[in-house]
Amino acid sequence: MKNSYIGQAWLVIVLSLCFGVALAAVQTALNPKIESNKLRDTIGQIPSLVPGAADGKAETIGGQTVYRAVDAQGQHVGWVIPARGQGFADVIELLVGTDKDVKQITGLYVLKQLETPGLGDFITGDAWRSQFKSKPADVPLVITKTAPKTDSEVQGITGATISSRSVVGIVNGAVEKFRSAVANE
Repeated sequence: MKNSYIGQAWLVIVLSLCFGVALAAVQTALNPKIESNKLRDTIGQIPSLVPGAADGKAETIGGQTVYRAVDAQGQHVGWVIPARGQGFADVIELLVGTDKDVKQITGLYVLKQLETPGLGDFITGDAWRSQFKSKPADVPLVITKTAPKTDSEVQGITGATISSRSVVGIVNGAVEKFRSAVANE
């Protein structure tokens, strides 16, 4: 009987290794395609995040990749800043649009999230994301439980406080980091 358990343990170990190698191979094979799709999604969102933008060009400023939003004539009209941070369930990836002087937020898009369905995933909704349009980029945003009374307030999602705070924290951190990088350039 003792040999039976050892035999089964080796079988579990071998199968685990095989499945682990298979998953790693699939991830390695598909990673370029995933990154390509993410880049296409990012570039595709630029016109909706920055008013007047028709396209975007990737640049590295302060060690981070950002997208210079340009109009149809190639004139600089704003920025799109990729940002990420911890949410309630997993990492949240955002795109934050700003004007060209980084004084006003012009849009927000949730690129990736795995928040709780029916609660935290409301961060992807147009109604909630639209609160970020025209918010100042030079002062930190804060979450409120009631309707916003100042320009720097965003009403949180009831029952999804952590997700709401996470998004606002990610936006504040990304915009501040980018503003500092632009000031140093």
